[in-house]
Amino acid sequence: MTTTQAFSTVRAIERGAWNDCFPSALEDWDYYVAVENAGIDDFQWRYLAVFEGGQLMAVAPAFITHYRLDTTVSGVGKRLTQRLEQLWPGALHLGLYAIGSPVAEQCHAGIASHVPASRRGALLAHLLEAARRDADEFGIGLLAVKDAPTRDQDWADSCKSAGLNSMPSLPTGLLPVPYGSVGEYLGSLGKSTRKDLRRKLRAPGPRVEWRRNIDDVLPDIMRLYEATLARADLQFERLPAGYFTEVLTQLEQRAVCVLYWVDEQLVAFNLILLDPHRMIDKFFAHDLAHSREHNLYFRSWLTNVDYCIEHNIAMYECGQAGYASKLRLGCEFQGNTLFFRHRNRLLNLVLKVVKVFIRPDRSDPAMAAALSET
Repeated sequence: MTTTQAFSTVRAIERGAWNDCFPSALEDWDYYVAVENAGIDDFQWRYLAVFEGGQLMAVAPAFITHYRLDTTVSGVGKRLTQRLEQLWPGALHLGLYAIGSPVAEQCHAGIASHVPASRRGALLAHLLEAARRDADEFGIGLLAVKDAPTRDQDWADSCKSAGLNSMPSLPTGLLPVPYGSVGEYLGSLGKSTRKDLRRKLRAPGPRVEWRRNIDDVLPDIMRLYEATLARADLQFERLPAGYFTEVLTQLEQRAVCVLYWVDEQLVAFNLILLDPHRMIDKFFAHDLAHSREHNLYFRSWLTNVDYCIEHNIAMYECGQAGYASKLRLGCEFQGNTLFFRHRNRLLNLVLKVVKVFIRPDRSDPAMAAALSET
């Protein structure tokens, strides 16, 4: 007999059983414990599980929040929606129950290793049913699947069967690293980009420090984070200081914070997850006053590429932002899809119309180019 259950903490599911559903995932049980411990404002965590005969078959994280419909809009479109929000406060906000995580690049829904892959679609359907029931318990009409991989046919089929609408979400940047040296990597890029990066490398660079404890510099890290967040067009969540410290604590050797110093001043930091197979760039923040002189973004990028080469890490996963730069730097892009449905038919129809105008590629040509690759 198949049953489903929703929990308020990932600790309700045994660590080994959860991780068995996500082989080799860096954003694993420990990562979600870190997220819970961090106490991120405006989110309520849920964890969906499917059982058969008391045995765990499939799991997925989920969350509840108030979602602003123009979250993925930038440029002119963002200015228009901000004006609408001023004229009609709250018009763009809806209660949202979403499968996925606001602090993960893609939707994590996994099945236990003993379950045949042919059953995955049916188990995803059970997770969707569990999410709808749980959302109803909280009085939330809008159900979504956040950032399901576009090539995941099981998700597409399950969401279509459940009547969910779809729209492109922010693509994930990926840089395969088959190179023997940074010079070889630079040689793979376009002529103008290669020339520009080599010129930047000739200039004096910041001092680089790799850390797994940042307690002594946490105020400076949060200063850089807040300044970077204030400049960002696209941001779903605001991370507290506890997020950075908890990730480093819970993931131990699988997380590191790279610090960039000019004299005795911290001018940038980069939170990274890593294992022998890939590096995930979780967050980069920098001091704008020093960025141009010291080329902080590109220095950080090349530092990460160099680390991957030195440690034979084959894939550098570099997030969902900065598409113009990432196109120049040789990235590939993995498409993501947002599925959604409101239980109110009229609101669902309105959302189907609105999605035409708030697609992320409508206002960002670089993002449109990245999406076209997926």
